[in-house]
Amino acid sequence: MKKIFFVFGTRPEAIKMAPVIKELKTHKKDFIVKVCVSAQHRQMLDQVLEIFDIKPDYDLNLMKKGQSLEHITSKCLLGFSEIFKKDRPDLVLVHGDTTTSFAATLSAFYQRIPVGHVEAGLRSFDLNNPYPEEANRLLTDQLCDLHFAPTALSKQNLLAEGISKDKIFITGNTVIDALFAALKKKHSFEKPEPKSRLILVTAHRRENFGKPLEDIFLALKSIADKYEDVKIIYPVHMNPNVQKATKKILSNHKKILLIPPVNYLDLINLMKASYLIVTDSGGIQEEAPALGKPVLVLRKVTERPEGVKAGTVKIVGTNRQKIFNSIKELLENKKAYNAMAKARNPYGDGKASERISREIKHYFSLSKSKPADYH
Repeated sequence: MKKIFFVFGTRPEAIKMAPVIKELKTHKKDFIVKVCVSAQHRQMLDQVLEIFDIKPDYDLNLMKKGQSLEHITSKCLLGFSEIFKKDRPDLVLVHGDTTTSFAATLSAFYQRIPVGHVEAGLRSFDLNNPYPEEANRLLTDQLCDLHFAPTALSKQNLLAEGISKDKIFITGNTVIDALFAALKKKHSFEKPEPKSRLILVTAHRRENFGKPLEDIFLALKSIADKYEDVKIIYPVHMNPNVQKATKKILSNHKKILLIPPVNYLDLINLMKASYLIVTDSGGIQEEAPALGKPVLVLRKVTERPEGVKAGTVKIVGTNRQKIFNSIKELLENKKAYNAMAKARNPYGDGKASERISREIKHYFSLSKSKPADYH
């Protein structure tokens, strides 16, 4: 039996790792599965762990108020090294682009433990956007032994960086697996003002702090002022930089509903009830198209260009007028709206976790047949 450690620290990672954990746990004859969390985001992480009934075997509990990237990196590196020495895994699985993922990968590399990267190969080709996530992905992929690329483009990015094709497997994105599973669960979300066209907003990226975030909020305020049948709902991120700008510009508007961060089940049902979504999130760019919702991305670039190419996602940046005009077009032009809402989602079919499981079995010679890539 092979001992597999899942390592993550934030809500998005937990969501995308949950179906893989569940899948590998069904193979009791082949795998011993253990979960290690850094709790880089404590409260938001715990919500997902509860929803998917995941009980960590190890918890660094490192989150503190005003934590720096240096704090997260150093605490993860030392904490995971201690765990890996004590309870040595055969394979460490990390996810995506967080500081936890990079530090855990480096720790495993120092211990000569192979690492598999779920959602490998995403690139914006701009180290400052998203920051520090683009660097985390690049550094993680260079140290990994298995690369589970969600799309063919992700695989091409890895090949261009010199990663051996024998280490890369196209699986689809596990976020779709999680989405389909979570939509079947009970939730408490109720749509406010059912007759309104609901615009869901999420905004929290570091690179948007300051004037970019204020311009985003001013554009949203203008939309709320202009359209009588539109309601904007914004689960406000807990970061003080986001809270300050939100209070300054969006508070006390009758058409803008500011709410605390919602749990994952409520969020996906909120997405389902929305008319369109305005976001700087990565995962929502993948999830919303599976629900038929157009996505306007509040970034200069995206490491998920497949959605842009497919037509499900449009990059609008942080320019106030461009954001306003892009939302206006989708509210007034039904043809433009349908072109985005009905485009094919390029991110998967809900079976990525099964493919990852088969690839790991093949890696450890527990299965003779090499699985085919997802297309």
